[in-house]
Amino acid sequence: MIMDKEILINEMKEIFHQVPYGIEHTLRVLGYAEEIMDGENVNEYQREISSIVAIFHDIGAIEAQRKYGSMEGTYQEKEGPPIARRILEELGCDSRIIDRCCFIIGNHHTPSRIDGIDFQIQWEADLIDNLKYTDIQMDRETLGRYIDDNFKTGTAKKIAYRELMDKASEDIH
Repeated sequence: MIMDKEILINEMKEIFHQVPYGIEHTLRVLGYAEEIMDGENVNEYQREISSIVAIFHDIGAIEAQRKYGSMEGTYQEKEGPPIARRILEELGCDSRIIDRCCFIIGNHHTPSRIDGIDFQIQWEADLIDNLKYTDIQMDRETLGRYIDDNFKTGTAKKIAYRELMDKASEDIH
């Protein structure tokens, strides 16, 4: 059963209703993930997982803030999977998809755990957005090396160069 993305997005918005930047970040990550999936020609099964994970990757942030006073990645990884599992089970999602999505959500800040294209897409889509909206202070050469070292799919590399190179300074300051 293919999950309706709009239903998932509405569930995410309900959780992030008091944190607009969480909604905005999630929608940008989903957009990057979709662009990467299109460029990498992923199959429908991987596309469904990647879409669900993009929508729910930070779903534990609010609970992490409530429990630990922090939205740190470690806490998001801990709190996100139970929330995602509950929502996906209520919507009748296939248990194999739920398990895979929860694994990725529970490790999405841990690149050493990447074990498939679905997880790689999430890592890259999230990293593009996180780098785009942080104060990166790298010259173009350093940023180019960083992109080449951290992005594995050709599509994500192209997106990263397109989205991030303008932020890189021409000179080392």
